[in-house]
Amino acid sequence: MTRKTRRLWIVIACLACVGSAAALTLRAFSSNIVFFMAPSQVKANPPSPDRTIRLGGMVMAGSLHRINENGTPVNAFQVTDGQAAVEVHYTGILPDLFREGQSVVALGTVQKNGGFTASEVLAKHAETYMPKEVADELKRTGKWDPRFGKAPDASSWDTMTAKKAGG
Repeated sequence: MTRKTRRLWIVIACLACVGSAAALTLRAFSSNIVFFMAPSQVKANPPSPDRTIRLGGMVMAGSLHRINENGTPVNAFQVTDGQAAVEVHYTGILPDLFREGQSVVALGTVQKNGGFTASEVLAKHAETYMPKEVADELKRTGKWDPRFGKAPDASSWDTMTAKKAGG
């Protein structure tokens, strides 16, 4: 083998190693990405049951049910974006700031029956707080236009749209 041929094989081997490392890194990242979905997106295109997602929306008023199973709190509530609602089941203590009619983000998986099993529920204090993804979805569906004030509570979504508010 000549010196040029040897050098060419070394360059090819280095490129193959770098390519393999990049492919393995991207594969590792893709399995750890958690997508945000609104309830209407979950209903329209449910992800596979092994895929972890963040479900965001408003907790429907009157939908929270709490029971104790062997001393462990089990919570069921519905999360809506004004277009659709998804039943969420969470085993554990809900955050102190969790309330009906306020925004929430739940981390978990969609079940085959269409329900959502949450491993974590996030709520934040402040009456004007709304996760960016939830606000974007409300704007996209026409349920809220920030030019006309703070976000509406979930009970008024059926009567208020951005078009009716003058937008």
